[in-house]
Amino acid sequence: MPLAINGASYYTTIEITSRLSVTRQTLWRWRSSGKIPYGHRFRDNHIVFTESELQAIEEYANKIEPLPQATPQLSLFNNNRKQSSGN
Repeated sequence: MPLAINGASYYTTIEITSRLSVTRQTLWRWRSSGKIPYGHRFRDNHIVFTESELQAIEEYANKIEPLPQATPQLSLFNNNRKQSSGN
């Protein structure tokens, strides 16, 4: 349940990690790398997020991107197979 502060709703990190099924460390990593909003500092240094920030975090957490046709790792493994099969 969000906190009501000055007429606005704020979500705690516990609510967000629980809702998205991610760890607190994952949330902090996303935050420190600038992938999600930083949030707001509330009393006793608790970090809280607005509804719009929560939506941005959910969008990032559920983001799906197609992989390129050939990734460097796959090429690496395919090259090794070609070399070892020729020996």
